[in-house]
Parts: sequence; structure tokens; C-alpha cells
Amino acid sequence: MSIMSYNGGAVLAMTGDQCVAVCSDLRFGRELQTISTDFTKVFEMNPHLWVGLPGLATDIQTVKQKIEFRMNMYELKESRQMKPKTFANMVSNMLYERRFGPFFVEPIVAGLDPVTFEPYICNMDLIGCITEPADFVAGGTSEEQLMGMAETLWEPKMKPDELFECISQAMMNAFDRDAASGWGAVVHIIEKEKVTTRTLKTRMD
Repeated sequence: MSIMSYNGGAVLAMTGDQCVAVCSDLRFGRELQTISTDFTKVFEMNPHLWVGLPGLATDIQTVKQKIEFRMNMYELKESRQMKPKTFANMVSNMLYERRFGPFFVEPIVAGLDPVTFEPYICNMDLIGCITEPADFVAGGTSEEQLMGMAETLWEPKMKPDELFECISQAMMNAFDRDAASGWGAVVHIIEKEKVTTRTLKTRMD
């Protein structure tokens, strides 16, 4: 078993019409043993910017603290909010610094540009190589199932309610076919003036 799938987990992000959605499962496990069902893998960096960190649970917490520190330093120096693309490059640089002994996380960045409110999503591998698709990104142990479901359900220019339905159905149907992720999910819909967070009740087996 790969160290990336030791704790399990699934994260998915999708773009809509001036909105973006990011979703994570809630399982924290040790290989096939489930330890808790309230371990979210997506974190708010600022009201228009969220990051998902699928991978090894210890490194999720370490990387989250490190990027929070770097982001706070940037905002102190620059006196402005960090744009999602800038944030993605900052995370990528941090991971590449550790390329010979990497953090076992594959970050997913989702947010809206603070000026134009254009949706931005990207993901990267554990040494920080960025991919920036226009539609959706997935990560975690059920990545292949998530990509298959997202390709089937995603449509361009979805409104926030349609986007919520789409990402929820993609997530639930994908992690039902993966033993290392699931046990509920949390969905964040990021819009121009608000962020809506909903918790999904799913199969607990």
C-alpha cells in the first residue's frame, strides 16, 4: 500500500459561473481501520480561497500550518489578500523545496479572484507540479472514481445550486466505491459575497 493511501481520503473541486465548489470526505483511517469520521481535508485560507490536502494525515496538518504561516507573512508584507494563483505558486514552491524528502500531500487549490471573481482551481503532485484545468480537479484514494463521475456530471457555467448538486453526487457515488474514503462529506460553495457550507450524510460502511 502506498503511503499516500495510508489514511485514505478524497477531495474534489469544481468551477461554476462566478462560483467554485470544494468538497472532502470525513474519514480518518489507518489503512482499512476507521479511526474517526470528522476529519475534513479542506481548509479556509481566506473567504475566497480554500485548499484541500489529500494524503498522509500528519503531513496534512504540517503543510496546513506551514502554508498558513507563509500566507500570513505575505499579507502582512503586502497589505492585501493573496490571489488563488499566487497562493498555488507559493504552495508549489514550498513543496518543491522539500523534493528530496517530500510531504505526502497532493494539494488542491480552489478560489475566486478577489478582483474579477473568476473561478480558479488547480492541483499539484507531492513535489508541487501544478495542473490548472478549467473544469474540475480531484485527489485522494478515490481519484479515478471522482474523475469518472465529474466527467459525466460536470457542465460549464453552473449556478451555485446546480454546482452543489453536481459535486455532491460526484463525491458520494465515487467514494461509495472506495473502502479508504467516505463516511460523510463536507461541501463548500464559494461565491462572490458568501460561502455556503453543507455536510452530507452518506453510507457509514
